[in-house]
Amino acid sequence: MIPLENFLVLSGILFAIGFYGVLARRSAILILVSVELMLAAVSINFVAFASYLDPDFFTGIIFSIFVIVVAAAEVGLALGIVLRAYRERATANVDEANNLKW
Repeated sequence: MIPLENFLVLSGILFAIGFYGVLARRSAILILVSVELMLAAVSINFVAFASYLDPDFFTGIIFSIFVIVVAAAEVGLALGIVLRAYRERATANVDEANNLKW
C-alpha cells in the first residue's frame, strides 16, 4: 500500500503549481487551467484521506465527485465569460479586462 505522505506530497506540488499559475499568468485560459489543477489537488486529498481513514465509507469519494462537478460548472461559466470578453476587446489578457460592463 502506498503511504499517505506520497499522496499529500503530490497534492501539495500540484496545488503549488496551480497557485503559481494563477498568480503569474495573464491569460484567462491559463488561469482557468491553473484553477483546475488546484481543484485536482484538493480532489486527490479527499480520496487519499477517505481511503486511509475509513475505507468502508465513501464520503471522500463523494466530496471528490462534487469537486469535479463544481469544477466543470466553473469552467463552463468562466469560458463563456472569457469568450465574451475576447469578442469585445480582442484579447484574453486579464489586465485588459479591468472593467466588465454592458
